Amino acid sequence: MSGPLTLGRLVRADLRHHRGSFVGVAVAVFVASALVTGLGVLVESGVRGGLAPERYAAVDVVVGAPQQVDVPEDLPVPLRERAALPADAARDIAGLPGVDRVVADVTVPLTTPNAGADAGAAASAVVEAHPWEATALTGFELREGREPTAADEVVVSAGSGHAVGDTVVLAHGGVPSEYRVVGEVAAPVAPERSMHAFLTEQRIGQLDPHGGAAQALGVFVAGDDPEQTATAIREAFPDLVARTGDARGDVEFLDSGAARSMLVAIGSAFVGTCILVAMFIVAGTLSLSVQSRRRDYALLRAVGASPSQVHSLVAREVLWVAAVAAVLGIAPGYLLSTVLQSAFVTGGVIPGDFALAFSPLPAVGAVLLVLASAWGAARIAASRVAKLDPVEALRESATGAPQIGLTRIIIGIVLAAAGISVSTVPLVVRGQIAAGAAAGAAMLLIIALAVLGPWLVSLSVRLIGSVLRRMSSAGFLASANATANSRRLASAILPIALGIGLGLVQIGAPSIIAAEAATQASAGVIADLRVTAPTGLSPAAIEAIRETPGVTEASGIALSAAVVDSHDFEGKLQREEHVLQGIDPERTGKSLDLRVREGSLADLDGATTVAVSTDAAQSLGLDIGGTVTGHLGDGSPWEATVVAVYERGLGFGDLTMAADDVRAHTTAGLDAFALATVDAGAIDEVRSILTERGFIVSDGSGQEAAGAGAQSQQGWVNLIALLVILGYIAIAVINTLVMATGERSREFALMQLIGSSRGQVRSMMRIEAVLVAVIGMVFGVVVAIPPLIGVSMGISGQPIPVLPVLGSLAIIGAMGALALVALWAGTTAAMRTRPIDEIGSRQ
Repeated sequence: MSGPLTLGRLVRADLRHHRGSFVGVAVAVFVASALVTGLGVLVESGVRGGLAPERYAAVDVVVGAPQQVDVPEDLPVPLRERAALPADAARDIAGLPGVDRVVADVTVPLTTPNAGADAGAAASAVVEAHPWEATALTGFELREGREPTAADEVVVSAGSGHAVGDTVVLAHGGVPSEYRVVGEVAAPVAPERSMHAFLTEQRIGQLDPHGGAAQALGVFVAGDDPEQTATAIREAFPDLVARTGDARGDVEFLDSGAARSMLVAIGSAFVGTCILVAMFIVAGTLSLSVQSRRRDYALLRAVGASPSQVHSLVAREVLWVAAVAAVLGIAPGYLLSTVLQSAFVTGGVIPGDFALAFSPLPAVGAVLLVLASAWGAARIAASRVAKLDPVEALRESATGAPQIGLTRIIIGIVLAAAGISVSTVPLVVRGQIAAGAAAGAAMLLIIALAVLGPWLVSLSVRLIGSVLRRMSSAGFLASANATANSRRLASAILPIALGIGLGLVQIGAPSIIAAEAATQASAGVIADLRVTAPTGLSPAAIEAIRETPGVTEASGIALSAAVVDSHDFEGKLQREEHVLQGIDPERTGKSLDLRVREGSLADLDGATTVAVSTDAAQSLGLDIGGTVTGHLGDGSPWEATVVAVYERGLGFGDLTMAADDVRAHTTAGLDAFALATVDAGAIDEVRSILTERGFIVSDGSGQEAAGAGAQSQQGWVNLIALLVILGYIAIAVINTLVMATGERSREFALMQLIGSSRGQVRSMMRIEAVLVAVIGMVFGVVVAIPPLIGVSMGISGQPIPVLPVLGSLAIIGAMGALALVALWAGTTAAMRTRPIDEIGSRQ
């Protein structure tokens, strides 16, 4: 070799002669790049993606009220109900230059009986009714018949199964009415989400609890530039939103805004977690790679290389490998985004027709983030070998690194004590905050485990070693190897413990909360029957249920959400969504027991009074007489005085108001269900009567927890996040163990040359694999126990947490099995070369 020995030549030589040690680094970076790219697509889709319009496909501009509550320096909170437009908005917009005409739209949910359904089932199909004038927004045209002119006339869309002249029964809020079909319409592109029907404007006003007030406005422009008109509308009415193109779907579909916010929140949180896990895994992999080349770095230091040169060498090597791996991970990342989309659709987190947005930005961001993480990991991995004295470096290259120092042990013990202390937070602060505290405690304990890992592994091996030494010669060898190389063993055990500890807390905390919520919901309903209809119940339907023979009392329950203002320790404004329940204060006593601790539900009167759960009272700092501020479900500003505090918030929501005032701020203006108390012995008869009338009747004890749908969605998100992270950790475990075992090929060769058989070496490695799996599983379970006990005590008062047994065993078993498979694969690969050749190939 001629020419000067530059740093670049050293990098190329290292990459060429140590390909095996860099494969693990490349795999870790490749997976990280794919994950961050896929999650970046989700974040971008939350900003630019969405739902294409269906019913508003034929109009140029769609105007609506903002469907979110802004939060300073944070993501806005989407509104669950349709925000109201100003009464004069249509008239004022019609007067703007460039506007041809404005068409108002109102949606009233109706149901049509389905004769083929079984009694008691959801035996009806939902039909969205609109005023006749709204046909222009979709491009509907009469195919047959005429437009409706009377209150009992309806025009149906093509494919409804009804013909002109038929009589159909359409129910609103559980109250049926007969209509005569007078026309049929068809559109160039028929809406796919729902069936649509058209009534007179007067009839819509009679059915709609809000009097037929416009929910959205379709603006037809006079010129050829809809965006110019939309800009003019936004400038003239800054409190309204005006959308063109595919963005019109944001106004049409309420779930579009919620899906956007969900994707941004999920993607951002996932990216942060994945980068942290990637740093941990890449740093561990690099540490193994650097340890395998301690002799090289020792020689470099001995011949005069400075610490900065060693740092530069390691950083350049890693950046070369990471750059290639990161670029290769881009394409799988885009594919991963579609897989994640399908998973979120399956769990009901986002609509099935929500379109992802694709651009180069996620790929660029992923490469930059992953390279920055890899560079940081390289600096950490190289810090020790770069600072070593040359003579000391040569000694360590032969004997290995010493045990961790006292300072590190003290830091680890302090972190462990902090984690256990944080685990007790749920004993003081309950509800969802308890789950957050558990996650924080778990992370502290995992970090403590990472700091103390080599020391704890060494102690564990010494304890188990006394047993292993008596088992067999293979057990003796495994014990001796594990004791001498506890650091190497710790690098294999810690990812297993990380996966198990994180996994158990991720599935355990939501399971504990969900179980307690279900218990509260079941125990809190003292009524005999729960009655509902597909779109909800109107006050007239509640009255009809109440007058049913055998029913002693019936009260409607309205469900919505409210965005409540609070402030953090620094005084920064925070806004969080809470479940809002509406009850009849005068009638609920016979059907519902919220377990009131202070005050009285009878004091609920109007939107200015509210009852709060003990969880909300604690987290928001409220008490009797305190003031709650925020926004109701439709965005209306809200301020109310606390008149009662109740315990069963997980089962029935954190906020309770009078039902009339909750309904007034919902889109449909209907109760979600009714609770009916029935005379003794009359339950079956009452159930039969109500079922014949088209109601859906179930036992009162089967009440579902308020917000169960949102909890289910969040649980699905947590599950997907857990699978993604555990998948990455699994790859890292295999990667780490195969690398660590592959570096022992010389050791295996030497053992065989001095008399050990291949079978004895394999037996030794099997015992080591079991040792790694068992210690990793024990450490992982131990890390998860304090947070889970804390959450269980804080939520249900029980010291034994309610965990999904199969899921927990699957996580523990799968992570432990990885160690066995990876060590088997690594041992097989390391023993392929003949012992004499392996000894002669390395100096």
